[in-house]
Amino acid sequence: MPKLEPVIGLEIHVQLKTKSKMFCASPNQTEGVAPNTNICEVCTGQPGTLPVANKEAIDKAVLLGLALNCEIAEYSKFDRKNYFYPDLPKGYQISQYDKPVCGAGEFEFSLSSSPLRGEELKEGVEQKRKIRITRAHLEEDAGKLIHPAGEKYSLVDLNRAGVPLVEIVTEPDFKTPKEARLFLQQLRLLARYLGISDADMEKGHLRCDANISMRPQGETTLPGYKVEVKNMNSFKSVEAALEYEMERQTEELTNEKTLATETRGWSETTGKTTSQREKEGSEDYRYFPEPDLPVLHFAADFIENIRKHMPELPGKRLLRFDQEYQLPQKTAVFLVEAKELGDYFEFVISELKAWLEAEKMDEPERIVAQIKEAANWCVGSFTELMREKAITVRESKITPENFAELLKMIEKGEISKSAAKQVFGEMFATGGDPSEIVKDKGLQQVSDSGELEKIVVKVLAENKSVVADFKAGKQRALGFLVGKIMAETKGKANPKMVNEILLKQLKN
Repeated sequence: MPKLEPVIGLEIHVQLKTKSKMFCASPNQTEGVAPNTNICEVCTGQPGTLPVANKEAIDKAVLLGLALNCEIAEYSKFDRKNYFYPDLPKGYQISQYDKPVCGAGEFEFSLSSSPLRGEELKEGVEQKRKIRITRAHLEEDAGKLIHPAGEKYSLVDLNRAGVPLVEIVTEPDFKTPKEARLFLQQLRLLARYLGISDADMEKGHLRCDANISMRPQGETTLPGYKVEVKNMNSFKSVEAALEYEMERQTEELTNEKTLATETRGWSETTGKTTSQREKEGSEDYRYFPEPDLPVLHFAADFIENIRKHMPELPGKRLLRFDQEYQLPQKTAVFLVEAKELGDYFEFVISELKAWLEAEKMDEPERIVAQIKEAANWCVGSFTELMREKAITVRESKITPENFAELLKMIEKGEISKSAAKQVFGEMFATGGDPSEIVKDKGLQQVSDSGELEKIVVKVLAENKSVVADFKAGKQRALGFLVGKIMAETKGKANPKMVNEILLKQLKN
């Protein structure tokens, strides 16, 4: 039997971040609220109610389509997709069929292990791939079933019913499960930069169904079957489920078995897929135009206005961070991939630049040094504390202004870096002002040259053998002496001044 290769396409649902739901005024909020709280007559399918399309959701769908290089339809309409499910209160879903908002497009992404890091790949391996987008259409979400442990019944929560979604359907262009994962990771980053969704897979903001089949290597025609895999709630799950299906289908075909077009569910526990049902075709849904919603007309000036509001996207931001801030690539990538942290970092930089300009200290070298210092604190201590406490940048108590204030105090020699870490920890815990914390804890740095000289002389007198070692060429002795001086001042001495005074005394 010839060697087989996978044919993979994705269907991705992106939950839009809007104030209200897709076709009613109920709040678009499903987290942190009691079941069946944010509902109304429309999203629960009560008789006699009429839907009204959410303009904010439509605008965001067009924005995403432009970022995916999709053709934006001049005319678009909604359709009824008919099927029964316990959490679908109307018995049909308002979706789009033959006239979606966004038509054909393409999305380019990097094949390195991180979408932006650009690690070197093996010679002869593609650096980037373009995946064709078939369509990106608007629809409403269904509700959610809750299955109490050990019980024989299920409960329905309709908070999610009617939440706006964009479904992105790709062509079967993926060559490997890894490519599918990398595509999804960069799509998540894109959605966050556009501000249309938090795109968190674990919270259901980003959901993916994968279609996979196998064919002889080198063939271009599609196989006569297709398996859809559902229930994948992480990027790792998508890759693992596709790898499992490749093995399963290859084994079946090698044994000359006929594979059915079906829907299978992925189990994280077993690491396997199981058959759920025969896969439906479009004819099974009995699509017809939604009679209660008008046709959408997208004029050219409307589309151009949306395009003008396109924010800076990840690739351009990385290039700017490199050119404007001169950051090491690893640091720049970290800040770009963590969008909220990158935004926060730029607020801190804005504060620092304003201070340096006001103090007439805005030499290019000093500005670059301060930028790098701010970046190191952001990706270092700040990120470590947020991970430790499992909070986000938005939940942090440290304001960009106070963050910049602490960095100013280090630059001005008012506080040592070791003491600054202690202050930073207190700021993180309380949201306090750094200058007040320094004052309350007595952490001001000693920069009085006369006082420091007395301490240096005292330490040298108490460690004559170490002084002799230094004069004999043992450089480690210098570090020992600095440590003794810092201990004498309880870590408050200005390190730069200590080194200058110490070397001067050692030459005498």
